[in-house]
Amino acid sequence: MSYLPVKQLLQTEPGQTVTVKGWVRTKRESKNAVFVAINDGSTIHTIQAVAEAGFLPDETLRLITTGACVAITGELVPSQGAGQAVEVQIADVHIYGPADPEKYPLQPKRHSLEFLREIAHLRPRTNTFSAILRIRHALAFAVHKYYNDNGFFYLNTPIITASDAEGAGEMFRVSTLDPLNPPKTEDGKVDYSQDFFGRETNLTVSGQLEGELGALALGKIYTFGPTFRAENSNTTRHLAEFWMIEPEMAFFELEDNMNLAEDFVKTVIRYALDNCADDLAFLENRLKEEEKTKKKEEQSEMTLTEKLRFVVDNDFERLTYTEAVEILRNSKPAKKGQFQYEVSWGIDLQSEHERYLVEKHFKKPVILTNYPRAIKSFYMKQDDESAAAPGPTVRAMDVLFPGIGEIIGGSQREDNLEKLTTRMAEVGIADEAIWWYLDTRRFGSAPHSGFGLGFERLVLFVSGMSNIRDVIPFPRAPKSAEF
Repeated sequence: MSYLPVKQLLQTEPGQTVTVKGWVRTKRESKNAVFVAINDGSTIHTIQAVAEAGFLPDETLRLITTGACVAITGELVPSQGAGQAVEVQIADVHIYGPADPEKYPLQPKRHSLEFLREIAHLRPRTNTFSAILRIRHALAFAVHKYYNDNGFFYLNTPIITASDAEGAGEMFRVSTLDPLNPPKTEDGKVDYSQDFFGRETNLTVSGQLEGELGALALGKIYTFGPTFRAENSNTTRHLAEFWMIEPEMAFFELEDNMNLAEDFVKTVIRYALDNCADDLAFLENRLKEEEKTKKKEEQSEMTLTEKLRFVVDNDFERLTYTEAVEILRNSKPAKKGQFQYEVSWGIDLQSEHERYLVEKHFKKPVILTNYPRAIKSFYMKQDDESAAAPGPTVRAMDVLFPGIGEIIGGSQREDNLEKLTTRMAEVGIADEAIWWYLDTRRFGSAPHSGFGLGFERLVLFVSGMSNIRDVIPFPRAPKSAEF
């Protein structure tokens, strides 16, 4: 007697005794038979187990309800119904754990995503969330495989840090001091010298700065770990805890960085298309039904698979920020006042601007480069002054996707110590705060580049979901840390 996952059982030749273990999705009784659909999470599909009417004791039948965990043994036979090749002819049933049908919240009906967020501990048992989590796994595997295959080393950067890589200040403090009676300095401030680390520390917002240290020794590294932002935002695009993929490469300049970013996202999305076909088909059908409820002007012009192919099959258009601003200013939406945010050189482009470039103007993914220095981080390499741009720019790059706007942000890093410290002074970062970072510019500085990709943003794009809280198992957001 063998125990195989449902995914393998559905591809197994009939005529042998098997045991299927999983959770009951549905039970249906007719005059002649009992039909039980079982899923174990290995696939979007269920396997049907069948028994003749009267074969199973009433007490057992009563316990086989939606949500119950069971082990069913029987002969694998050709299915009499449509939709699957085989089914299990029940010989024995073992109930691991019943589920009270009066209280079990996942009854076989459509549930709203808002309701499912309230029961995040159970929502992976639904088709939608099991599909998302399998896709999430496939994408994570593809990320590690891509970098391993391309000669990168996986670097674990600190979760607890004393630096703020983004300069945003929206960080979660880490402390062992008594919150009701912390030690104070003579001027009345909290005395962090008495804290566990002897200084004020926070949860990291990025592994980039430490990643650069690794790249300037190992050549090519990548990080893939949790990051945290204490941003009081309840939008569909923000999480307080999320995962970031951040490669850093010595001797890479802006062009090399763009080439890597394009090849990377194409490769991991192609992996999902090749290895998650059933889950993507389910989510595509779900999305089609959702689109029917929207106004015509709000409906997507592409199916989920078409959107993924749009990225994989197109060469990314590359242009400067300055060129993009000119295109946007001369566009019909700008001239008709249809953009919510006005376009001018020096603004941080909004999602509506980015999506116009991708979906309407170029009809392909876009990489924008050479952004105004004033709206970008201190560590980005400064461009030489150019008559083509109204102001100083940096060698930044953003990768823009349909439906989502920016999905990758990166740059060539400033390797000139004098320019870097001058820029740090402009934005109020003291040299002593990141002396170790500056040392890499003092001792054997080299051209280098990198970028960051929010993993949940990638899963959001590939799955077609509309809320980022639905692509991570247990979302963390303002007033939300239940599970």
